[in-house]
Amino acid sequence: MADDNTHLFNKQIENPVSVEEILEQVYLALKEKGYDPVNQMVGYIMSGDPTYITSHNNARSLIMKVERDELVEEVIRYFIRSKNL
Repeated sequence: MADDNTHLFNKQIENPVSVEEILEQVYLALKEKGYDPVNQMVGYIMSGDPTYITSHNNARSLIMKVERDELVEEVIRYFIRSKNL
């Protein structure tokens, strides 16, 4: 006999991570592995090649969740805020 009751499905929603948090986590992972974080992140943003980012601490997967133009926007926003412009 078929169960005619409606079953409730609760999807687990990931806590969204901000671009700022992703940049920080990627920076720390690169630093921990002995890379120059600025050079590596610039290489990734310019080329789109994810191998510029270490897979240590899931940094590569994290940074790939964000479009490269969003990364640039976040850096520019941070610069503008820090200069009180």
